[in-house]
This record gives sequence, C-alpha cells and structure tokens, in this order.
Amino acid sequence: MTFLSPERLWLLLAVAALATIYVLVNNRRTTYALRFTNLALLDQIAPRTPGWRRHVCAALFLLTTATLVAGLAQPAMSVQVPRERATIIVAIDVSPSMAATDVTPDRITAAKESAQGFIDTLPARFNVGLVAFSSTASVISSPTHDHQAVADSVVGLTISPGTAIGEGVFASLQTINSFDEDATLDPPPAAVILLSDGENTSGRPVATAAQLASDANVPVSTIAFGTGASIIEIDGQYVPANIDKAALERLADTTGGHFYEAESGAELQNVYDDIGSSLGTETVHEEIVTRFVAAALLLALATAAASLTWFQRLP
Repeated sequence: MTFLSPERLWLLLAVAALATIYVLVNNRRTTYALRFTNLALLDQIAPRTPGWRRHVCAALFLLTTATLVAGLAQPAMSVQVPRERATIIVAIDVSPSMAATDVTPDRITAAKESAQGFIDTLPARFNVGLVAFSSTASVISSPTHDHQAVADSVVGLTISPGTAIGEGVFASLQTINSFDEDATLDPPPAAVILLSDGENTSGRPVATAAQLASDANVPVSTIAFGTGASIIEIDGQYVPANIDKAALERLADTTGGHFYEAESGAELQNVYDDIGSSLGTETVHEEIVTRFVAAALLLALATAAASLTWFQRLP
C-alpha cells in the first residue's frame, strides 16, 4: 500500500498531540485526587469514577481521527491491469556463432522458434517489430499490429559475420521513434527484447547505446543465449564464442530492463513467456479511500455506542 498524498500524514502529529494532552490531563486529575488524604470519606461522598471505560472511548476517538487522516492522504493499492498499448522490438543476434549446435537443433533455429512463439502471444493491441544485427543492424520489420507478418519475417533471418549489440539497440530505438507520426507527441510505452550469444565486436559501444535507451525511457531486456562454452563447433570448425554476459547485464540494468540466461530452447521459451507476461500488464495505483472512511465510520459508531452505554451521552 502507498499514499498518493503522503504529506497529509503530518496531520497525525495533531492526533499524537491530542493523545499526549489526554494523558497529561488524566495524570493531573490523579494528582489532585491523592491530595485528599481521607480516602474512606472520599469514597462515600464522591461518585464512583468510570475508570478504564473512559479510556476506551478516548482511544476509539483517537483511532477514528487517525483513520480519517490516513484516508485524507489518499491510500492506494498497486494492482496489475492490462496495458492499453505498447511497442515491442525483438532484436536477434544473427552472428556466425548462432549456427552452433550446443542448442538443439542449433541456436538460430531455437531462437527463431521462440521469437515466433513470443510474438504470437503478445496482445493484438501491441505494435511489434523485428531487428537483426551482426556486424551491422537492420530493421527487418517496422512496428505493426500485423503480428503474423512479423512472425513470418523471423523465418527469413540469415547468418552474417560480426556482432554489433550496440547497433542493434540503436536500430531498435530509431524504429520506435519513427514508425508512427504520433510517436513523438504521444509515444506509447516501448521496450526492446535483445537476444545475443556473443560479444560486441563492431559498431558503437554497448554503453553508449544503453545510455541512449535510458534517456529515451526504453527498457532493454537482454537474453544471453547458449551454453557459454568458450569453443564451439560451426560447420566442422572450432571457433571461440564467449558470451559477454556482463555487458548484457549492464545494458539491462542501465535501461531498467531485465537480464536473462537461457542455455536451451526450452529455457529460452520460458524467458520469453516471463517477458510476455510482464509486458502485457502495467502497475497502477488504485485508491482505497472508501475503505478507510468505512473503518473510521465503524470506529465512530463504536465510540458513540460505548459512550451511550457507559455514560448515557455522546462523546
């Protein structure tokens, strides 16, 4: 729970002051009573005091006031609601290491199948686009509501030399900003899902791209795909293929995205499922002021009932 107007909670100091004054006044009353030393005579001439019962009414009154102050501060609960619209860019590494067979049947095939499944599960109201990157980055499909067309374009991805992770981010940001004439005036929430199995070997630095995405308020969630073996077999040749997990994790952290690791096609599908569920909803604050008003009303009724029962008067 949170408060939309937390500054109003300072009024609770007034409630605390009332409680302090009440305690001080009662202590003074006790002191005056003890000054009358003939307690037997006092018991005969003075009416019986209400004792603890008057404290119950006072406590209920203070609780009522405190609850009303909390309600005035606009309490709210965080709830998940369907996101009305969003732009999602899927960026896929198509460097030679994606042909490695440490993932069944190979990395690129598993990546294509998982990406297609992810695109199919996105809400129809979302725009989705596709970017491929090797030594450079290319926009394969601009953001569109035609998810099937984007999923079909995934099939045509082909292996190319080099790995330019930074360029993949730059191309994704560019297509987000340019696909819609209204995007510059009323941009929908956007996110980039970037999959890579290697290190940045060309193009602009990943750190530069990360800062640009952060400035644009576009989170980049990254997926480190593959077993992470330093030597892999590609077409009968053994070549080094280290995954720069640290760079991918920094990219995600800098932009407010999430970092994932997947060593198999099944794990990759689970990652995409997790990302899809988080992108499909957004967190909003729903006011619950009426609950506090209702609680205050019940406390006020309890205060009145106790006062009428014990003292035959309203407080």
